Amino acid sequence: MTRPDPTSCGRRWFAESPAARKNRRFVYRIGTIGFGNMGSAWARQLAAEPRWDLARICDVDPERRAEAAKLAPAVSDDADDVLNDPSLDVVGLFTTAEYRPDQIRKALAGGKHIIAEKPIAPNPDAEQKLLDEIEGADRLIAVNLFNRNAWYHHAVRAFVERGEIGKLGIVRICHMTPGRVPDGSYEAEGPIFRDCGMHYVDVARWYAGSEYAKWQAQGVRMWSESQPWWVTAQGHFENGVIFDITVGFVYGQVAENWINRGCLDVIGTRGACRYDHDFIDVRLHMHGEHETVDRTGPYGGKKLDVMIDCFARSLDAGRDLGLPTARDSVIASRMAQRMHEDAVAGDPPCIGDDTERQYVLEHKPKWGLDERYRLSK
Repeated sequence: MTRPDPTSCGRRWFAESPAARKNRRFVYRIGTIGFGNMGSAWARQLAAEPRWDLARICDVDPERRAEAAKLAPAVSDDADDVLNDPSLDVVGLFTTAEYRPDQIRKALAGGKHIIAEKPIAPNPDAEQKLLDEIEGADRLIAVNLFNRNAWYHHAVRAFVERGEIGKLGIVRICHMTPGRVPDGSYEAEGPIFRDCGMHYVDVARWYAGSEYAKWQAQGVRMWSESQPWWVTAQGHFENGVIFDITVGFVYGQVAENWINRGCLDVIGTRGACRYDHDFIDVRLHMHGEHETVDRTGPYGGKKLDVMIDCFARSLDAGRDLGLPTARDSVIASRMAQRMHEDAVAGDPPCIGDDTERQYVLEHKPKWGLDERYRLSK
């Protein structure tokens, strides 16, 4: 595999004919910004992939930079070192949300393609303004909505599209984990139903193939949190498909053993599909009119390997081959925020108090070091 001509990273990305790109497999040079929980996971995955040359990593924390130096030849604390490097084809933006708008704009101005964590800005209004700029550029921009890269969701969608369950009528999805221990504050990504819940707001919309029309939400302020730490939202899409989405970080915070509830039901007029997972294995059951499928396979973490493979193949092809888009992310973020606000407007009850929260903080179980705990947040 070869490196692309750096001059081809400008306005000519879509110009080359499909015939000229056929069977071409480049190695793409990337720099990343942010080496925290997700940023370090991205960097390790990129460093392990032969299609990618991880050239630079930026992080403001010296201890993180020391760790990052094991993966990339150039490490610094200045994001502009990445954004202004003309040798890079792609930048990975893995900081928190308040920094992403400026970084996205600088990357686009430099003619770079972008892989970004979600949400792409700290609030829905800023996201919408940024989306207009993104869609006016000719760069490839993908946002990590990991459910769209999951084998089990693709299997269910294909089963539905074959007509095995008849006409789709109901999508129910649940994500309840111990998650992030409550600490009385939120990060720039917002409350949990926006930060985490937008993944499930997105996947329900993906299944329905329609936009949200009507919803109502109920929350619980567990441990005297100022806003709901658990939210359930129900409603329907413009095409009539019903949804039920539940997300919360309240599931056994100090239980002796790790527990979680991650599941999906997709129900049609003639059949149904369902899965559950424990962040290790996914147990998938699809019951159709002509087919019955029972399959167990790996959960696969955040599916970063799938996304960066698709990103590289999309660059090879000169077109998006099915990546989660900035538009998908902005819609999911906006709708998740609206559902959260509906839960807040309903004056959610408070269960527990500051004393109970302090007890949880002081009695985090040893399984808090488990990889599943990191993935669940």
